[in-house]
Amino acid sequence: MTENEGLSITELARRVNGKVLGDPAYLIYGVSGVSESTAETITFAETEQYLSEALKSKAGAVIVPDGFTAKGKNMIVVKKPRLAFARIAAVFAPNVFYRPGIDPTSTIADSVVIGENVSIHPYVVIDEGAEIADHVILAPGVYIGAGVKVGESSILHPGVVVEYDTVIGKKVMIHSGTVIGSDGYGFVTDQDGHHKIPQLGKVIIEDDVEIGANVTIDRGTSGPTVIGRGTKTDNLIQLAHNVQIGEENLLVAQVGIAGSSKTGRRVILGGKTGVVGHLEIGDNTTVASASVITKDTPSGVFYSGSPAQDHKKELREQAARRKMPQLLKRISKLEKKIKELEEKLN
Repeated sequence: MTENEGLSITELARRVNGKVLGDPAYLIYGVSGVSESTAETITFAETEQYLSEALKSKAGAVIVPDGFTAKGKNMIVVKKPRLAFARIAAVFAPNVFYRPGIDPTSTIADSVVIGENVSIHPYVVIDEGAEIADHVILAPGVYIGAGVKVGESSILHPGVVVEYDTVIGKKVMIHSGTVIGSDGYGFVTDQDGHHKIPQLGKVIIEDDVEIGANVTIDRGTSGPTVIGRGTKTDNLIQLAHNVQIGEENLLVAQVGIAGSSKTGRRVILGGKTGVVGHLEIGDNTTVASASVITKDTPSGVFYSGSPAQDHKKELREQAARRKMPQLLKRISKLEKKIKELEEKLN
C-alpha cells in the first residue's frame, strides 16, 4: 500500500479472518508495540496482562485472542493474535526497493532473460544465461552469476552475490552481504601442500525461503546444496557444501553446519549451534543455543550441550558439575579423616 494510506478495521479483520468489536470504519495507518502506539496504529495482546496494558495505551485498535472482551477500544478478535499482527504488519511494511524498471547503470549480458515488472537497481550485474522471473527485485550492487535462475517475486537486498548456476525459487528474500554458491571447503593434502578439490555442484534455494544478512551458502562438491521450502535463517550463518536443509527450518544467528549434513522438517537450531559433517537431524528437533551436534538425532527431541544430548539429561549433568567444587572439598575432608583413622589404627 502507498504511504499514509489507511485501512479500515473491517478490511484488516477480513485479511486475518478476524471479528471486529467497535467501530468497523475506524482507519488504521500502521502497526506498533503497546508503548509506542498512537491513535492511528494497531497493536496486539496475547494475555490478560498485556490486554490491560493495551487498553491503557493510545492504540487505535488491539488484536486479541478468542474469549477476550473489553470496552473502550476497537478490537479484532482472532485465534492467534501474534500471527495476525505479523500479517497486518506486512500490509503496512514499505517495499523500499520496489521501483519497476532497469537502471541504466546496471550491466546485463545479452543472453539474460528478464520477466515483467522487475526492479533492477543501480550497479546490478547479471551474467550470461541468467533468468530473472516476473516481479523480481534486485537492489543496488547485486551480482547474479552465469546461468543463475531467480524465481518470481524474489527480493535480493543490496550487495548480495549469487554465484553461477544457483537456482532461487519463488518469493525468496535474501538480505545484504550474503554470498550464495561460493566454493565449498574441499582440499586434499599431501607432502606438497593442500590441493583444491573443484566444487562442481550448485545451490538450490526452494520457494518462500528467507536468508539473513552475511550468510554464506557453499555450492556442492558434485550434487547440490539445498535449502528447503519455507526455511528462515538469521544472520551470520555458514552452510557448507552439500548440506541439505529440510522444509521450514529455523536457523538462528551464527549456526554452522559442516558438509553433507542433513536436517529434517521443522528443525530449530539455536544461535551458535554447530553441526559436524555427514549427520542427519530428525524432523521437529530443537537444539539449544551454543550446542554441538556430534551424532545423528532422532525426530522430535530437544537437545543441548557440547556434545549435545537430551536436554533434561544435560541439565542434570550441569547441576552436577556446579556441585563439583563442594564435592571436591568434602572428598578432601573425608580423605583427611581416613588418613587420620589409619594412622590411629597403625
